Amino acid sequence: AQCQDIVPTIGFSIEKFKSSSLSFTVFDMSGQGRYRNLWEHYYKDGQAIIFVIDSSDKLRMVVAKEELDTLLNHPDIKHRRIPILFFANKMDLRDAVTSVKVSQLLCLENIKDKPWHICASDAIKGEGLQEGVDWLQGTPHAAVPL
Repeated sequence: AQCQDIVPTIGFSIEKFKSSSLSFTVFDMSGQGRYRNLWEHYYKDGQAIIFVIDSSDKLRMVVAKEELDTLLNHPDIKHRRIPILFFANKMDLRDAVTSVKVSQLLCLENIKDKPWHICASDAIKGEGLQEGVDWLQGTPHAAVPL
């Protein structure tokens, strides 16, 4: 997509795609508050979570932390060893904080019962995305092989 064609998700969208050995059904449910109650309907059958953070928006980082905590404590997630891939996105922006700083702000070191990984990313250029997919491919039970 061209940069000017990319807009924030309104509502939610469902996309399917394949990598070399994984099949993805992605539910992009937006970070907008009015859609967050939809997230939990997909937890039970999810085999991995990809949590995308705008690393340039320090004010919303607190909201992202609260949403992550809510997600991790949900009954359909809490007792499962579901892998979580974090993308510290928008690394191309001047105000972006490093993935290490994002990890600290979200207190990711406190996640002891689930495999997790954080990648610095720039989704427009595709930077960091393959690293994340490669990590998921190497994580047991992350997804169903093709």
